[in-house]
Amino acid sequence: MIAYVTVGADDIAAAKRFYCAFLPALGYGLKEGPEGLSFALPVASGAVPVCADFYVKPPFDGRRASVGNGTMVAFEAEGQAQVRALHAAALAAGGADEGAPGFRADYGPRFYVGYLRDPQGNKIALFSSNPDEPGRDG
Repeated sequence: MIAYVTVGADDIAAAKRFYCAFLPALGYGLKEGPEGLSFALPVASGAVPVCADFYVKPPFDGRRASVGNGTMVAFEAEGQAQVRALHAAALAAGGADEGAPGFRADYGPRFYVGYLRDPQGNKIALFSSNPDEPGRDG
């Protein structure tokens, strides 16, 4: 199990605007601290988390944050409409488009995805594979 994922950010306020544009709609709560932003899904008392937490923090070494070539974090949405809405909200909150929401020929017929870059340049995907929605082929 992946326990958490961390991306670096030099401008925490810009990162907060971007990630708060879509993570709360996916059920993530935000905790802020001097070390940065911590997003987590709720966990019932006594239960073990089954989904990774997501952290946005300045690098611990004090250098500028940089992005990983080939690194991407994907968040699952409830459906295609939510992918479109959250992609648009993230763009309005300072993100950059890396691929408009839609089906991709390289993936399964139900994999609906939109790609973004956060204000720091980290690549983010919002996707849905909802079996109750039409697939790529109709």
